[in-house]
Amino acid sequence: MDINDNVPEFAKLLYEVQIPEDSPIGSQVAIVSARDLDIGTNGEISYAFSQASEDIRKTFRLSAKSGELLLRQTLDFESIQTYTVNIQATDGGGLSGTCVVFVQVMDLNDNPPELTMSTLINQIPENLQDALIAVFSVSDPDSGDNGRTVCSIQDDLPFFLKPSVENFYTLVISTALDRETRSEYNITITVTDLGTPRLKIEHNITVLVSDVNDNAPAFTQTSYTLFVRENNSPALHIGSVSATDRDSGTNARVTYSLLSPQDPHLPLASLVSINADNGHLFALRSLDYEALQAFEFRVGATDRGSPELSSEALVRVLVLDANDNSPFVLYPLQNGSAPCTELVPRAAEPGYLVTKVVAVDGDSGQNAWLSYQLLKATEPGLFGVWAHNGEVRTSRLLSERDAAKHRLVVLVKDNGEPPRSATATLHVLLVDGFSQPYLPLPEAAPAQAQADSLTVYLVVALASVSLLFLLSVLLFVAVRLCSRSRAASVGRCSVPEGPFPGHLVDVSGTETLSQSYQYEVCLTGGSGTNEFKFLKPIIPNFVAQGAERVNEANPSFRKSFEFS
Repeated sequence: MDINDNVPEFAKLLYEVQIPEDSPIGSQVAIVSARDLDIGTNGEISYAFSQASEDIRKTFRLSAKSGELLLRQTLDFESIQTYTVNIQATDGGGLSGTCVVFVQVMDLNDNPPELTMSTLINQIPENLQDALIAVFSVSDPDSGDNGRTVCSIQDDLPFFLKPSVENFYTLVISTALDRETRSEYNITITVTDLGTPRLKIEHNITVLVSDVNDNAPAFTQTSYTLFVRENNSPALHIGSVSATDRDSGTNARVTYSLLSPQDPHLPLASLVSINADNGHLFALRSLDYEALQAFEFRVGATDRGSPELSSEALVRVLVLDANDNSPFVLYPLQNGSAPCTELVPRAAEPGYLVTKVVAVDGDSGQNAWLSYQLLKATEPGLFGVWAHNGEVRTSRLLSERDAAKHRLVVLVKDNGEPPRSATATLHVLLVDGFSQPYLPLPEAAPAQAQADSLTVYLVVALASVSLLFLLSVLLFVAVRLCSRSRAASVGRCSVPEGPFPGHLVDVSGTETLSQSYQYEVCLTGGSGTNEFKFLKPIIPNFVAQGAERVNEANPSFRKSFEFS
């Protein structure tokens, strides 16, 4: 009969094995093997856990017959890195031996990094530098390179990451922010481990840039030109100015104001006003182009930030002319005094210039372009008016049958819309010659009766002097012919014989010309001929003074006398 006197012996008392975490359930961890020298049933061996904990029994499964140690659940390196499994081998006679299986769990990169935010500032004022945005830490439960991490953000952002203590980072501003360029930033923090394969996480934060009053209002134009027609109604909207501010909130609210004009004499406060909220400009009173054609001033735009910022723009107002002035006749005067009479000789050719109507218009441009036309005439067809210059000319030859006195009414009209006009009345007297006595118009006769008598006397005196001149010339020629052979020299103005002092002839025998009239006579000689070189009248003072008295009494006679 066999006696069970041999204890089962394991091939090894210590089995060391490594198995990757996350290995599939049922994976083989190890195979233990024991032998027994006994024979028969005493030599049959079975395997079992010895003093195994509940955790061991949940994690591993042991084959009683084969001694194969299998996984019952997935291993996790981050939870348990090693297991110590005691296995007992028992033979059929009840004798047993033990061995130890030391299981080391191998780490796999099965965990991504982790980020923990400790400080975060979501709103930052613009213009700050080196300001702190966030403080955070990163970690990875894996081991080795699987647990080592790197941290980064986008390259095109004005921020950078600065490592502090181990596994801690700070996010700070690298350059000053400008809200008007970009008011919001979405920052992605990427944390990557160094395992194989590499695992990463991304953490997004949003940073808002708050406004600072760092922009002054800007006008849409540096200068504005506005137009307003004269005679405008008060409170008329003549235009607007506009300015915008790139800031936000109250920093962008703009108010408008009028600034002092460069011309201190310009009454700006009485001319225009501006709406402080919208920049509308409403002329305060009616403007007159003839008094003020243009004026300019500056407007200011101020925001409501702290401190306030402002800018300026130039406004030029041009007053447009309206046809509010009628033509004004400068000549002939239309002031109700004695009318001026134009003298026209009956021998005048067609187109003879009688006079010219001169007029002006206080407006400008086409409102001041004047045209002339004959509105009324005593005898139609005898006179005409040139449309562009107001010249009054004869239209045909004059005859004895034409009336001596004519009254013309000339219409002067501007080119405005609607046109305005004025009239000029002309009085024309047809005379046989300019030595003909002046014939006054009936309405002027009472006022000129005294002047007419003096005119008649002067004309008679002038005719007498002319006759004396003719007799003097004839006498001088006769004497000259008689003394021709005794001429002392050729080409001198002299009378060889006779009582003449020099070249004057005295018809009264007193060696001077008559007290009434004198003529200076010069002869030219040569080749046996004598001819008149010139005759120059010398009018005594009393004649000139008489004529001056006539002119004072009757201005119309001056033209007749001068023409004669």
